[in-house]
Amino acid sequence: MAKSLFPRVIAPLLLEALSDTPVVCLLGPRQVGKTTLAREYCPNYSYISFDDSTLLNTAQQDPTGFIQGLPEQVILDEVQRAPELLPAIKAAVDQRRTPGRFLLTGSANLLLLPKVQESLAGRVEVLNLFPLTEQEKHRNENSLLSSLISGKIAPQIIGEQSVIEGVAEAVCQGGYPEPNTRSAARARQWHRQYLNAIIQRDVKDIAAIRDEDEMLALMEMLAYRTGTLLNVSSMANELKMTRETTEKYLSILERLFLVRRLSAWHRNQSKRLVKTPKVHVIDSGLATTLSGLKTDDWNNHKSNFGPVLESFVVQQLICQASWIGSDFKFSHYRDKDQVEVDLVIERGQQLWGVEVKKAASINPKDSAGLARLAAQAGKRFQGGILLYCGNNTLPLTQDNCYAVPMNTLWQ
Repeated sequence: MAKSLFPRVIAPLLLEALSDTPVVCLLGPRQVGKTTLAREYCPNYSYISFDDSTLLNTAQQDPTGFIQGLPEQVILDEVQRAPELLPAIKAAVDQRRTPGRFLLTGSANLLLLPKVQESLAGRVEVLNLFPLTEQEKHRNENSLLSSLISGKIAPQIIGEQSVIEGVAEAVCQGGYPEPNTRSAARARQWHRQYLNAIIQRDVKDIAAIRDEDEMLALMEMLAYRTGTLLNVSSMANELKMTRETTEKYLSILERLFLVRRLSAWHRNQSKRLVKTPKVHVIDSGLATTLSGLKTDDWNNHKSNFGPVLESFVVQQLICQASWIGSDFKFSHYRDKDQVEVDLVIERGQQLWGVEVKKAASINPKDSAGLARLAAQAGKRFQGGILLYCGNNTLPLTQDNCYAVPMNTLWQ
């Protein structure tokens, strides 16, 4: 059996969940290694894939009989193709609540399907497996997010201020395992084939769509607009689609873990905060392929690398948070003066801010967003970082805030 090319940080959390929870659900995009991880860490489990049409038809026609005929411990792969099984799984677990009985994997977000949360409430633990992070690729055990929330970031001058290497390559490569083994040109070909396959096949598992080409066009537009405020009406007009259809297609792309809406941080008493979400393509490699960006474009000031870099950082930190705990909330900050913070991280009553900058130098105004967020959040604000492409960790004018080299995400 194939093993993961890179160790997945989530693996111990998977084993922990299986030790005390009857149903564990591993969700994430196609081709990120869910099946490989499940089979590698649960070698004694029987394995059933609903990519097998015969098994799928049997499960759909007689869900209860199918579940009753399964072995004691089983992996059910691509379970979003047979949502009819979930009530039968609930009934089986209610009869015999054995930890680790069912390990489900899905390439669509089952929690957004009607009645799923109700069916499996209290019986299931959901873990998300996303494309590889740079931390996983470099096999680094220490996460930047852990350092941030524990207050361990401090000034560090390692030499004359210079540009760090490898950021453009990391962004363009993205995190899907397969293209990480290919040349840049072959990786771009993989990304295109991957998206076409998902739209032609996986979309049909969760929704009926009118036009595959329209959905592909929307995904390409989202790649160009990643890291920006979401304007559904503008996209609908440009694509000559209705707003309702555009919103439906966007929701499907979210359920397939291709894009993420990042809500706006707000306080009820503040009328000066913008409440529009941002949209991020989850994998930066896919985003650069669809928007035509290459590593050679990094130093071209007319290129759109800044927003893609922001999406890249947001994804890295959200993944790091999933390894620490599930009680984090994420948003972005923007007010009517257009002062922004790219990522707001909350845990309980504590709050941190993260800014992203493509340049290798900083100036005092670069901490304006963090300062504004600190003023709005008050005592909740614990500190923040400005991730940039310079090599030194430097203090910013806002207390407990630092400019941090981008490669601390993986080094």
